[in-house]
Amino acid sequence: MGGGEFQGWPEHFQEFFIGLQLDNSKRYFEANRKVYQESVRAPMEALLTSLQEEFGPGKVFRANRDIRFSADKSPYKTNIAADCGMGGHGGYVSLDAKGLTAAAGRYELDKEGLEKYRAAAAAEPSGSKLGAIVERLEKKGYELGGEDLKRVPPGFPADHPRARLLRHKRLYIWKSFGLQPWLGSAAARDRVAEVWRDARPLDDWFSQHVA
Repeated sequence: MGGGEFQGWPEHFQEFFIGLQLDNSKRYFEANRKVYQESVRAPMEALLTSLQEEFGPGKVFRANRDIRFSADKSPYKTNIAADCGMGGHGGYVSLDAKGLTAAAGRYELDKEGLEKYRAAAAAEPSGSKLGAIVERLEKKGYELGGEDLKRVPPGFPADHPRARLLRHKRLYIWKSFGLQPWLGSAAARDRVAEVWRDARPLDDWFSQHVA
């Protein structure tokens, strides 16, 4: 992980991603590898290092796409993403040509975890507590992700007061900041950290009822 001080992303990051969208090829990536390393990946590594003391170690995802089972054979992701302390306090961060996104919560639940989540979301008082947490986060401007079902799963009444939450197979919150002047400064760290801190009640709920 990069040990340099996080100072935001140089403006070249956007040029790199726009170019990659237009020419998603090894030729383009290799010709611009230095820009990727210095203006895209190194700042992301420095960001994770700056957040590690509070949120735990992080990991930058690889640039290559897994194309084995995909109809889209484009070799490279058109964003750079990382996670930090996922499964506890921490979250996810992504940067692309359109700007910065930060998120937190549970992106994957195995069968046992999903069963525990649904039981806790349906029951009292655990379910009401979850509903209140989600409501507060949405009032602060967060989007809610992971509602994968069109109907309430079998075993729960269709008119359950938390039917919406029961339709989730995973649950996370996210906020897209877009392109902001502060992306080129250390202030970007504070925006990411704020999202992850705001999500702590949600993380704590999952730790208590699902983990």
